[in-house]
Amino acid sequence: MYSSATTPTPTATRTALRPPTAAAGRPGPKQVPPTSRPVAPRGTEGRSTDARVPAGRTALGLRGLDAAPPAGPSVGPSAGHRVPLARQADGQVLRARRPGQPAGAERIDPSALQTPAVRAALASVARICPAFTPRQVLREGSRHILVAGTIGRAPVVAKCLAPQAVRSEYFEQLVADFHHEVAVYRAFVRHRPPVRLPRLVAADHDRCVLVMERVPGRPAARERHPVNAPTPGEVRALLGAVRTLNLWRPPSEVFQPRLDYQMEIARYHSVGQLTDRDAGDLRGLLHGLGHTPLQLCHGDALLSNMLLAPSGPVLVDWEQAGWYLPGYDLAVLWSVLSGDTAARRQISQLAQSGGTLARDAFLVNLVLVLMREIRLYDVPGAGEEQRIMIRRLYDDAALARRAVRAAVGTR
Repeated sequence: MYSSATTPTPTATRTALRPPTAAAGRPGPKQVPPTSRPVAPRGTEGRSTDARVPAGRTALGLRGLDAAPPAGPSVGPSAGHRVPLARQADGQVLRARRPGQPAGAERIDPSALQTPAVRAALASVARICPAFTPRQVLREGSRHILVAGTIGRAPVVAKCLAPQAVRSEYFEQLVADFHHEVAVYRAFVRHRPPVRLPRLVAADHDRCVLVMERVPGRPAARERHPVNAPTPGEVRALLGAVRTLNLWRPPSEVFQPRLDYQMEIARYHSVGQLTDRDAGDLRGLLHGLGHTPLQLCHGDALLSNMLLAPSGPVLVDWEQAGWYLPGYDLAVLWSVLSGDTAARRQISQLAQSGGTLARDAFLVNLVLVLMREIRLYDVPGAGEEQRIMIRRLYDDAALARRAVRAAVGTR
């Protein structure tokens, strides 16, 4: 959503990883062959890295891998979800910065409101919110257009499906994701979650238009894999918000399972990212999780989808919200915080605080999330900085595989 104004989406070219700038693209994903229909790429951001490898980063931080096998039965894979892929650069962010001006104080280009795509989006917004007054374009990309404005004195953000998306091979999936996000926001009106999120103002399901309040605050990170992690206090606050959401128990029919774990394993196995032993170990853990209750997760808990507001963390971009095995959001955060050993240790402690089954579910989620990240960034033509990040991802994946094998050995 609008917090990810710098989050890129698919472009026609792939570029080497570069340090983030206001108008620069990010590295593109390596597309995973679809199973039954094209899958819409999901949001990613490139990451500028250096050659430093923080001390201790190879420690997963999970305890109890040699504990006794759990007693009693345990959750099967959730069904009916396509495998989400990461999206490539989402067009340019229409912001210009003065020389010497801090990155957080960017000046918006007023001419951005006059582009044909933005004008078409504003016409759609005007149909449901005639009083909407546009102020600035936060993002104009191949998936979405985000325009900040006001309704009366209330600051709002309008999110629309971009005209380019209509011509995309992923059009059906993009529309389905947009419809899902609209449904999630409407569900949150009836069943208010215990975490802060933008309030729904208006929505047009047919035209793919969503108008929400604009929450003051700054993104916890502007990159998918940030070079500089948030402060320890900010990390604690973000993890607290995620944990609060995960422990919430709305009526089960309000949300749907969003990930088919068996299909995910089969997919990465078929393209060679998982060995026969890896796939067998993951299926073994899944079998033991057959009766574990699913957990409500944000589904895309990147730091760029979390605002640090004066009142506390705010979660945005709810396209992937739904039921997952416990620990999915924690696995996403662990995968992108490679430079913060303390944060990873804290995440691992939270993941296993629910016992052996919660630990096993976290490990299954972690392996699959890391496979997705590798698939996203391990592309031909990667620059040196990107290759450093790819090596880190492979190291993390090897660490997670070893933890899975140790967990299987305790059963």
